[in-house]
Amino acid sequence: MPALCRDCLHEFDTGRRCPACSSPRTVHHDELTTLSIAHMDCDAFYASVEKRDDPSLTDKPVIIGGGRRGVVSTACYVARIRGVRSAMPMFQALKLCPDAVIIKPRMQAYVDASKAIRAMMEELTPDIEPLSLDEAFMDLSGTARLHGAPPAVMLARLIKRMRTELGLTGSIGLSHNKFLAKVASDLNKPHGFSVIGKAETDDFLRDKPVSMIWGVGAVTRASLDKAGIRTFSDLLRWDRSDLIARFGGMGDRLWHLARGEDKRRVSAHEPVKSISKETTFNEDTASTDILDGHIWRLAEQVSDRAKAKGIAGKVVTLKLKRANHSSLTRRLTLNGASNMADTIYRTARALFDQVGDEGPYRLIGCGISHLVDAGTADLSGDLLDPQAGKRNAAEQATDKIRKKFGQDAILKGRALR
Repeated sequence: MPALCRDCLHEFDTGRRCPACSSPRTVHHDELTTLSIAHMDCDAFYASVEKRDDPSLTDKPVIIGGGRRGVVSTACYVARIRGVRSAMPMFQALKLCPDAVIIKPRMQAYVDASKAIRAMMEELTPDIEPLSLDEAFMDLSGTARLHGAPPAVMLARLIKRMRTELGLTGSIGLSHNKFLAKVASDLNKPHGFSVIGKAETDDFLRDKPVSMIWGVGAVTRASLDKAGIRTFSDLLRWDRSDLIARFGGMGDRLWHLARGEDKRRVSAHEPVKSISKETTFNEDTASTDILDGHIWRLAEQVSDRAKAKGIAGKVVTLKLKRANHSSLTRRLTLNGASNMADTIYRTARALFDQVGDEGPYRLIGCGISHLVDAGTADLSGDLLDPQAGKRNAAEQATDKIRKKFGQDAILKGRALR
């Protein structure tokens, strides 16, 4: 059976330990040298960056997130052992892990680390489909001749470089399609390298829970459970037409995934569908001044991201969450696409004025969608707002100053509220 040492990258055929360096960190599989679809997922990415940058945190439970009213962005494995999970309310996480070190996200540090990892991936293949800052699909088909080694070796080399050059770790899933590659990357985290081959797909999936399927959340899982579907074996008992009749498009997807089938290609050019930002308050608030300041800051952050990506949005969305956790969402289509903070703010503020008295609120967010190339945005004037052109010109001048002297070089008064 083909085997690979993940430490020295030696390829061998027999034995559980590497014959070259005696390392037990080896991976064995009949199809190890022939599979080429991979999913790489960094291990507790945000927390790992923080521990790398501050060695005093190495053995401590670290949680990345906001105040007590916020949610957990990510947690290191020390905190996860205590039961802390991503998206968990912070107050609940602190009950489980009261000695945790809470760190506010440093997005620029995570973006920089992500870019460094992405550069390493691009040395292996141009076919990379990022899912977030810390995970991506890769298609290494046809790269063996270029690199003089099969994809499995190159993936192990990638993880080794991440550890030695960046101080970060990741887990690899290697298979014959995207669905199984992502499943495999979760099998042995952290520092994992798992393989699911074609020959074993049916046996591997048969007794696994359907919650393993990416995108099957609590609502879908409850619907499947109501239909008596808890495992892949349960799915296999359903006819394709019956699944579609019961679950629509999801039913057709489930029928194929139950058989380990996934024809989606690794797409290096998956379009961004929306850009949004939100914030959760430490205390509920109904103050118009406070909320107005947050709307401006969120609009500015959305604008900055859109400008950096060279895109603009035709629709502005405002999101509010009341103290009882019920949500309000309002949208407005613009006369023309825009990525200007002023336009996003004014539109979101107008939407807020429609519902502002329904607070107090615990969360507010805004965003843009129906995205287009920025070259086609903000071209036409607004007859109902003849000053819009002047404000846009002022914002563009402000952007140049901020780019040269820093984000805080110029602040609007409303941002200080």
